[in-house]
Amino acid sequence: MNRRTFVRRATLAVSGFGILRTLPACRDRGTDADRAFITIRDRYFVRHLELNPVTSTYLGGDGYSQTLRDINGKLRDYRPAALEDELRFYRDARDAVRRIDPATLSPGTYVDHQVMSSQLEFLIRYIDERHYHQRAVDSYVAEPFRGIDWQIQQMRALDDDLLGTEEEWEFVVARLMAIPAYLDVARDNIRDGKRAGIVADWRMIQRDGIAGSRANAEYFRSTLPGLARGYLADRSFAASILDRLEAGGAGAALAYERFATILEQAFDPTDRTDRFAAADQEYEWRVRNILRDPRGAEMLYAYGAAEVLKYTQRITEIAQVVASEAGLTLPFGSPAESNASIRRVMDHLSIDSPASDEELFEWYRDAGDRAVEYGRERGLFDIPRDYELEVVPTPPVLRSTIDAAYYPAPPLKRSGVGRFYLTPTGNDPGALRQNNRASIATTAVHEGFPGHDWEFRYMAENADEISNIRWLTPGAVEDSSSMWSDSMAMEGWGLYSEELMSEPAADRPYGFYSAAEYLYQLQAQLLRAVRVRVDVGIHTGRMSFSEAVDYFTEHVSFYPNACARAADDPDARAICASADRAIYRYSKWPTQAITYNLGKNAIIDLRESYREKKGDSYSAREFHERLMRMGSIPVGFFRAAFLAEA
Repeated sequence: MNRRTFVRRATLAVSGFGILRTLPACRDRGTDADRAFITIRDRYFVRHLELNPVTSTYLGGDGYSQTLRDINGKLRDYRPAALEDELRFYRDARDAVRRIDPATLSPGTYVDHQVMSSQLEFLIRYIDERHYHQRAVDSYVAEPFRGIDWQIQQMRALDDDLLGTEEEWEFVVARLMAIPAYLDVARDNIRDGKRAGIVADWRMIQRDGIAGSRANAEYFRSTLPGLARGYLADRSFAASILDRLEAGGAGAALAYERFATILEQAFDPTDRTDRFAAADQEYEWRVRNILRDPRGAEMLYAYGAAEVLKYTQRITEIAQVVASEAGLTLPFGSPAESNASIRRVMDHLSIDSPASDEELFEWYRDAGDRAVEYGRERGLFDIPRDYELEVVPTPPVLRSTIDAAYYPAPPLKRSGVGRFYLTPTGNDPGALRQNNRASIATTAVHEGFPGHDWEFRYMAENADEISNIRWLTPGAVEDSSSMWSDSMAMEGWGLYSEELMSEPAADRPYGFYSAAEYLYQLQAQLLRAVRVRVDVGIHTGRMSFSEAVDYFTEHVSFYPNACARAADDPDARAICASADRAIYRYSKWPTQAITYNLGKNAIIDLRESYREKKGDSYSAREFHERLMRMGSIPVGFFRAAFLAEA
């Protein structure tokens, strides 16, 4: 593309994009540089969603622009020629952005300039330099499933538990039919990567690639048509949709089975070489350029250890309080005694568990109601009187993947609501014990109020102040291709919410929590501190995978050497398996695991600096609302501007 005509073409294209977010910088139009940048930014935003259809579905892109309406029936084009076109567009956009002097921009537009530059650098790096599409095994397996899963989640709810219009189901059929060709391209890219020495870690090949493909085959062949029958019932178009869903599902299932076989044949199952998604240089690049944290790997590694020590000491202290309240006489003299006693305290607390799923939901709703009332009492937020934290059963299609989680409504659509999903246990006594009364509060706070549910609702109501690119999830929404900058903001806020609610008040030494609830809140903080240590460790060669697993079992589960004891100890075996799953997730999502702790502490640091500048006029409510209106980007992008406006 001729660089001189890029802005002119973008201006013509933007005029037909439909709904565009109206930002403060747009309303007064700002400087000439603001206007030039906004044109480039909006063109990039829509084109990026056109190139990444599943991301567009997740965000509700068709609610932003009618040009994105048909994207819901497509999958990303990973063919080499298509990626070259995509790369060319990103380079042109980067060059256009670079020609604008950031110093000439108004504060809000300046932040967007930095965000867009970071996104473009990531996209170009991952396509052109790292050729990540040649090793993105989990992306190829997850993307089609997630696209269809999100389509169904967002469908219009009708009477009699029916779901979706004919048009919405037609888009599902179209995306389903696209899967075989999509996997043919994936096969070719993975083979090209192997020839070039760009190979995924063996665990990803085995777990996401082979096992994940076979699980997808079952989903598309059986689960999806079964769900559709219930959602479609006997409506006039149901038979036609079901016929094509069954045919498309069978074709997709065969394609995934072929993909699993190809991976089995292409890679030596005895090769156990660690090939994680990042390395030292790449990891530090992501931390600096994506998360906007200036620390190097060695500093972060040491920081992680210090955070682990801090929260371990706090847990040990509160475990003694809980033990005393429960009448338990337990030793805490040595580290080994502390580990055993902390586990004993948690075992004791697990006795007070719900008797049924009905009671489980009652306890979660009660914890949510208490959290909302506490937020009102303390003036942390301006909470409407009619705000309620709704906890609903997880839809069947999602129950195999989540226990408790928040699923936001697509932010670019004016319709839809977010959901705090809780998966029923089927009244399983063992699963119910995992949700004992003391453990529930911190999850209700993180996923509900004032965590994800409150944050997303507030951002949706103030969406006109949040620019389009601050919603983007470049690379992918949730797999190893993702940039993960949004996680720094979203998960940082969730963890900040947990800690915010624990801050002591005059009559509440643990804030919102009881002593027992505070113990679990500290364990949640400790988990995220451990993630910093092990994520930096495995991706920069400071820890092996097995060392990371052992570190996790010792510092999160308080069960040292669990894996070495797994053969003869069922508890150790379960703890080791759980730790292995956690470390595997971190190994394929570099820097995602550290975003919780780093994001939380960036918010706290910003708050304290803001409080210092505001002095007696500081308001917790005003700070939190300003922060949420900055959108889903790391604090490092807007810290200076945020404080300058204090």
